[in-house]
Amino acid sequence: MKPAYEHVDFTEHGSVRIYHRRLPRIPFEWHHHPEYELTLTLNSHGMRYIGDSVTEYGDCDLVLVPPDLAHTWASNRSADPAQPQVAIVVWFDGDWARRLADCCPEYEALHRLLRRGTCGLCFSQGDAQAMREQLPELLCAEPRRRLAATLDLLCRLADAPAQALASPGAFAGGAGATTGHEPERINRVLALMEARLAEPLRIADLCAAAHWSPRSLQRYFLQHLGESVGQHLTRLRIGRACRLLADTRLPVAQVAARSGFGNLAHFNRQFKAARQTTPSAYRRQFAQDAARQHTLPAQDAAPLEQRPPSLRRAARRRAIPAPAAD
Repeated sequence: MKPAYEHVDFTEHGSVRIYHRRLPRIPFEWHHHPEYELTLTLNSHGMRYIGDSVTEYGDCDLVLVPPDLAHTWASNRSADPAQPQVAIVVWFDGDWARRLADCCPEYEALHRLLRRGTCGLCFSQGDAQAMREQLPELLCAEPRRRLAATLDLLCRLADAPAQALASPGAFAGGAGATTGHEPERINRVLALMEARLAEPLRIADLCAAAHWSPRSLQRYFLQHLGESVGQHLTRLRIGRACRLLADTRLPVAQVAARSGFGNLAHFNRQFKAARQTTPSAYRRQFAQDAARQHTLPAQDAAPLEQRPPSLRRAARRRAIPAPAAD
């Protein structure tokens, strides 16, 4: 399924955009946008899709989504059925954050957050609760107070423990992890991996692309990407398999072959270890959540409670029933 493009409109008086969403359940709305997104989900349980990462989430879930990474949440129940489900969404521009960090040493931590968040981050319950406690400031009527609270929160999260989510190949624009923050030689290795993902790849081929010894290649991967060459390559291949399972009807054996797994049984084992489900079950879950997508009719609301118009229009189109056949 191709993700919809969401245009996030910032007001002329705002450096960040905050959206306070309250509804009976969170619908599956597969989309992407060029801004960073920090989302706190409350009173909600379901599945969280961030690129090729598919994970169950629960109450008080805090995630940073990088630019152009397709994502959505799809809830199946509320922690408290008597209360609405809530999503507090903070959008901000990466270039703006970098310029701010460049000119204000007090916000240098923003550089670290953006570097760490290139594939998405899921933060701890403690950090999610800390954001929850800041909601009076984040949702107040005064833009300057909202901005100050947002910057404090982002700087706090810069060094907070977090789990990386998507693989580098999961982005809507296809750029992967080659963001310019890694050394040029690592980018060459990542580009070679992406180009030859379905083929057998030897360490010698990767070393030649970077002009490194095998030992140096492993050391720099661990230093910059936090995982070994083999782990990273497997994660890329599983990521491609997830996209093929979601976007095509290819048989699982062909998905395995096009993702660089020559042996179907090995592919099934690796996929289940990475995603805690089988390839067929992954495809069914994605299709079921996509089929259930809908949202409540849009209503006039204050800016903090107003959806960016691009997805509001898309939601209305989905809600309009098809005309009856003659």
